[in-house]
Amino acid sequence: MWIYVAKRLLYAIPVLFGIKAIVFILFAVAAGDPAEKIAGRHATPEKLAEIRHRLGTDKPLAEQFRHDLFSFDLGRSLFTDRPVIDRIGEGIVPSLSLAVPAFAVETLLAVSLALFCAFYRGGFADRLVIFLTVAAISIPSLAYILFGQYFLAYRWNLFPIFGYEPLPRGWVFLALPAVIWVLLSLGSEVRFYRAVMLEEIGQDYVRTAAAKGLPTGRILFRHVLKNSMIQIITRVVITIPFLILGSLLLEMFFGIPGLGNMTIEAINQNDYPVVKAFVLIGSILYIVFSVLTDVCYALVDPRVRLK
Repeated sequence: MWIYVAKRLLYAIPVLFGIKAIVFILFAVAAGDPAEKIAGRHATPEKLAEIRHRLGTDKPLAEQFRHDLFSFDLGRSLFTDRPVIDRIGEGIVPSLSLAVPAFAVETLLAVSLALFCAFYRGGFADRLVIFLTVAAISIPSLAYILFGQYFLAYRWNLFPIFGYEPLPRGWVFLALPAVIWVLLSLGSEVRFYRAVMLEEIGQDYVRTAAAKGLPTGRILFRHVLKNSMIQIITRVVITIPFLILGSLLLEMFFGIPGLGNMTIEAINQNDYPVVKAFVLIGSILYIVFSVLTDVCYALVDPRVRLK
């Protein structure tokens, strides 16, 4: 297994360099001159030259490309002049404080409801859950946020409307965004896991177990759930990189200073070093967790062999 992991990580190196090259080219074409954005429209040529020299954009494009490709320095923010890595370090804790508990609750609920639907498949309870999940998916995400802020926070005063404090004292600020996160994601997750469970229930070994007289609960938990772990792991592990990068809308509307809120601010301010850093970090996380997914396959299913 370790040889397989090493090979996958080695294969990821040219992929990562390719991503860095594409990102550099895209931002070099679309970003324009960052010195003009920092200095403003009425800046003097001397001021623009000073800023370009500080940023290194006065060098030839080929030299900038070579430096960007082989350097893993994420640079400095154009507007705060702080290292991007420091801003990411400040934002990752608020993002994970919201994302980790919300995602854990959402996954447990989704798998439990999917097993419930599989147990009562074709019945009234199954159809009711499917109806509710389709209705939940059909409602725009912004409607959940506005409803929660207006009714639950403003009118009923159950939660704060806006703000953030570190855990554990700040749980009250994260409770409403976490509930909305679960409601936003639960519908699609239940439908996916239900389809996985029903596909597994249709296998011959399940009919054989039922014919032998095994209880339905044991068949679902000891056999169906266990043999559905490949699809569940794929769904869960591939989602983790997006959790680390935060939730854009929720963090922005609730004033959580996480990576999602930081991304929105960087896009609105044309702070391209910050946006480039998030693209690069997202790519690295996706590659790493793709390898981790394959490793988890071998751990939960003895039939899988990594070569």
